[in-house]
Amino acid sequence: MFTSFGSKWKVHRGLATFGLYLGLIVFLAVALIPFYWMFVSAITPANMIFSIPPNYFPKPTFENFINLVQQLPFYYYLRNSLIFAVGSSLLTVLISFLAAYGFTRVPVPGSSLLLLGLVLSMALPEIATIVPLFQILRSLKMINTVQGLTLVMTSVLVPFTVWVLVSFIKQVPVEIEEAAIVDGATLPQLLWYVVVPVVKPALATMIVINFINAWNNFIYPLAFSSTVRAKMLSVTITEVFQARTPYGRPWELISALGVTMVVPVIILVLVSQRAIVSGLTRGSIK
Repeated sequence: MFTSFGSKWKVHRGLATFGLYLGLIVFLAVALIPFYWMFVSAITPANMIFSIPPNYFPKPTFENFINLVQQLPFYYYLRNSLIFAVGSSLLTVLISFLAAYGFTRVPVPGSSLLLLGLVLSMALPEIATIVPLFQILRSLKMINTVQGLTLVMTSVLVPFTVWVLVSFIKQVPVEIEEAAIVDGATLPQLLWYVVVPVVKPALATMIVINFINAWNNFIYPLAFSSTVRAKMLSVTITEVFQARTPYGRPWELISALGVTMVVPVIILVLVSQRAIVSGLTRGSIK
């Protein structure tokens, strides 16, 4: 009887495993096919994108990328996007780390309500903040500047980053900090040599997440930049869409732009995946 039960259990377990892998394969196919088609369209000549039957494995060409660079001030947009994404992600993590440490270690009356209000501010839709942010930037004479956009994006990313870092800093034993203070450590030394090494995975994770959010952001660069010196790659799609070809929209240029936007994110995630996994799954300190 036990032998029969064991055989049935193995069969059910095998079917469950097969169903799991089948579901994963279907999910990956649905998720990756659009990316595959975008990459294929980016390396396919314009006159062959809508060929029938479709050419799923075309002879690669970089003509679309060359045309994209020639038709747009591409290098200015790329430079602006890198400064915007890197600057806002680093500035956000720096400000949020200090704020999270203050929320965690400094006993201020009403700090819980203040943190709750900060978290609730994430519920505001981006479109609702356009007018007041525009007025602030205009008063600071920072419209059409990468610096102004960086400050705006930082203000948007700070609430979520603070909320995440607070939970990690709470896991740092106060006794370690007290011992460092007894040994004569100043506050900057305490933060740099004691707290930062413990929460480093969380800091790295938030830098990556904030970089991706800033890199892909569309509405703020669109609203606050109208000149080449401040435009980003994310809003270049509006300029590319205005062009017309015998095939309608210039889908080959749109695909090339999409690849240009996606590849840096993929590389960043692959390079920092270990830190991301550690930061997202780490529930206790070493």
